[in-house]
Amino acid sequence: MFRKMKNIDSAFRYIRLFTAVVVLSSITFSCLCLYWSLKTIGRQRDRVYVLGNGQAFLASSSSRQENLPAEARDHILRFHELFFTLDPDESAIRETTAKALYLADRSAKKVYDNLSERDFYSQLISANVNQSIRMDSVKVDFSNYPYSFLYFGKQLIVRPTSQTTRNLVSKGMLREISRSQNNSHGLIIERWEILENRDLKTEVRN
Repeated sequence: MFRKMKNIDSAFRYIRLFTAVVVLSSITFSCLCLYWSLKTIGRQRDRVYVLGNGQAFLASSSSRQENLPAEARDHILRFHELFFTLDPDESAIRETTAKALYLADRSAKKVYDNLSERDFYSQLISANVNQSIRMDSVKVDFSNYPYSFLYFGKQLIVRPTSQTTRNLVSKGMLREISRSQNNSHGLIIERWEILENRDLKTEVRN
């Protein structure tokens, strides 16, 4: 009788031990699954797929400071391309300069207004002149905010009978603002001015 009770008591102890092991194992497994799931979700959030030409490309998210040098350079390049790339078409000039003015403050609008008052754009259209620009280099000082920059480029002015290359040097400051559809980099050019814009050479077109 006592032996039978002892066996039942031992069986209950084994069952309790087995149950405890199973419960602990289940809790540990559930915690590991939860941790792995959260980590996977976190990794997926850092992945961005960009569609281009019908194909999906993987892009990784990063902080603004990591991308700031590249974004600042591209912002300055984009502004100068829009402001100085002109075709003898009034609507095209109006469209590209409007896009450029979203990237800068009133200092750029002042230059635009001065050119308009001097009939620069009207003369460009009537003379059938094309103007484009190529960046040579840009220097941005990130040690102080707002960031100062120097832009160096070449203007190519194509007339019906000649082609002129001009040297362009400009300077300004970069300030961070909110990103928008018209300003994807979230930067704005302030106190922009042209330091040099002189002819380098003029060639006769055949």
